[in-house]
Amino acid sequence: METNSNQPPHLFQPLTIKSVTLRNRIGVSPMCQYSSEDGVANDWHFVHLGARAVGGAGLIIAEATAVAPEGRISPGDAGMWADKHVEPIARINGFIKQHGAVPGIQLAHAGRKASASRPWDGDGHLTNAQGGWPTLAPSAVAFGGKLTKVPQAMTEADIARVRNDFVAATKRSQDAGVEWLELHFAHGYLAHEFLSPLSNQRTDGYGGSFENRIRFVIETTRAVRAAWPEHLPLTVRLSCTEWMPGGWDIEQSIELARRLKREGVDLIDCSSGAIVPNVTIPVAPGFQVPFAERIRREAQIATAAVGFITEPRQADDIIRTGKADVVLLAREFLRDAYWPAHAAVVLRQKDKLPPPVQYARAW
Repeated sequence: METNSNQPPHLFQPLTIKSVTLRNRIGVSPMCQYSSEDGVANDWHFVHLGARAVGGAGLIIAEATAVAPEGRISPGDAGMWADKHVEPIARINGFIKQHGAVPGIQLAHAGRKASASRPWDGDGHLTNAQGGWPTLAPSAVAFGGKLTKVPQAMTEADIARVRNDFVAATKRSQDAGVEWLELHFAHGYLAHEFLSPLSNQRTDGYGGSFENRIRFVIETTRAVRAAWPEHLPLTVRLSCTEWMPGGWDIEQSIELARRLKREGVDLIDCSSGAIVPNVTIPVAPGFQVPFAERIRREAQIATAAVGFITEPRQADDIIRTGKADVVLLAREFLRDAYWPAHAAVVLRQKDKLPPPVQYARAW
């Protein structure tokens, strides 16, 4: 990992990981749009992602993209399980690169949280009559709350199939011009369900001890790393704590990050929570940044910080003080596609972010 300068890093300092250089440390966090049909990206995704490249982000990570139809959160989720998904993403990625950003994607399987309605349709599990489908998980334990469907406990054959689905989606992502791959091992979805003692009640080699609970994540990462070009970054999103006694926590996340680094992972995207409903989370500006700082320091791996990062000086301070290597914004990018351009003005770094020629007279 290189910073392209002998000066201390800051928000508008480029960052090089493997062969990829981000023009700044600002990334668009994956945000589900629930707007695909049979997994196919469309004009909404083109405008949503493309606008944020024009707005100055260094990294654009496309939303949680299902590696299999049963792995979709909702019927509107993006997918990468079929060849028809490649060309629309390739078109978007070409535009993103044309405007100076690095195109990424987050590959995911929703596990027991799959087969739900879109948030604006209620966010609960769909019945068969509503177009729902059977779900898979490490154990036959429902998530709870609005997600009451009891999943099918995965066999070892199921585990192997899903691992192969991740590999196939990885290869399609490369075909689509993706240059930054993130594996979604957080937020209560399938991989996280294996990690957590709150959701994983297996008694075979994939449950029980820490070594067994991380096995699905390690094996999947290893298989993806073998399929993904060595010169391109591979990253992982973790829920660094579940905010629950007896659950997955930051100490386990640090140890897993060490193992993932040995498997060829280049960066950990540090989020938290979402394994069970009705958890009290101490939400506040930058509340998850300490996880990125500890993993960066103790696992000696690059990190991304995410979670209520909204102000330019707040984001710049995270980078300048070594708490993380990248900041990922979500809601703030929904409110302002041009947040990086505005941040460059606030931080007096306009020279680091030249505008598109079409907008130069107003930038």
